[in-house]
Amino acid sequence: MAAVDFPAEISALRATYGTIRQVSDVDALRATIAELSEQASAPDLWDDVEKAQQVTSRLSHTQAELDRLERMGSRIADLDTLVEMADEAEADNDTATAAETRAEAERELAAIRKQLGELEVRTLLSGEYDQREALLTVRAEAGGVDAADFAEMLLRMYLRWAERHGYSADVMDTSYAEEAGIKSATVAIHAPYAYGTLSVEQGTHRLVRISPFDNQGRRQTSFAGVEVLPVTEEADHIDVPEADIRVDVFRSSGPGGQSVNTTDSAVRLTHLPTGLVVSCQNEKSQLQNKAAALRVLQARLLVKAREERQAELDALKTDAGGSWGNQMRSYVLHPYQMVKDLRTEHEEGNTSGVFDGAIDAFLENGIRWRRQRERAAAS
Repeated sequence: MAAVDFPAEISALRATYGTIRQVSDVDALRATIAELSEQASAPDLWDDVEKAQQVTSRLSHTQAELDRLERMGSRIADLDTLVEMADEAEADNDTATAAETRAEAERELAAIRKQLGELEVRTLLSGEYDQREALLTVRAEAGGVDAADFAEMLLRMYLRWAERHGYSADVMDTSYAEEAGIKSATVAIHAPYAYGTLSVEQGTHRLVRISPFDNQGRRQTSFAGVEVLPVTEEADHIDVPEADIRVDVFRSSGPGGQSVNTTDSAVRLTHLPTGLVVSCQNEKSQLQNKAAALRVLQARLLVKAREERQAELDALKTDAGGSWGNQMRSYVLHPYQMVKDLRTEHEEGNTSGVFDGAIDAFLENGIRWRRQRERAAAS
């Protein structure tokens, strides 16, 4: 077995680590942590529970991300020290200590390589929605009761993946099948970059096994579809700059009090960017009518923003209909054991581990595959 060239390996690790730190923008992470810490220390933080939870969760995850980066730098430095200790032991003719220390250095080198690879994958998540939390929906497709059971297996797989990483996951809606399994279920994964990470899971998943629901013990192929969407923040107010509004006043019409029909108190607001027009003449004064019209305009703009946001989310969906020609991953439990991604060619023989949430290798390979396709398309 060839000896490891530690100086070259450590130099390569440092180069990769430097690139990761640069792309991750450590200074920006520290600034974000400082800002969130200030928000988290506000005495009225918990007056709005939902906002408080968002602030504290984001602070926790951002701090954890910075800590991972800083620890990686320390581990590379410690590896360098470990190699120096092995060299010193060898120079002192202490071959046993030198061999033991080098073996430990090799194990640490392999571990650092793996974790650097994981950190590097995070730098590939630069899409518009990649930093968002995720809404993941699993649906049973072709295959009857086996498909419903398979959908439930996939749901558990994603929940176990979240649990392994310490991510909060809430099952928001579940539709159970009549005999076994689920027709569909939606789960919210509360973690930064959850959408960017899990979006490569979107598509059709296929299961091949001896059906536990077939009394003749025949092999069954079933399908389940996975859809992943980003969680978007719902604004409850729309600011409308004065420059975006044209105000027209006119005389009110219809029955009313003294000021109605006698003064130009009615107001018509035109939102120039969208063309939306709102009028109000029910109040007695022009100022009151303008304020009321502005509230109506804000409500209409909010609805319009939500509709546009939903259209953007719909555009992210793919046709995940269960079919032989539309698969992204195959799970085979008979006649052999294997899970294989049909896009990246990555495969695992430990099927029980995969169904227990060990899917990081599939996610990482999927993210790299997607980035390669994006680069190829751009060029």
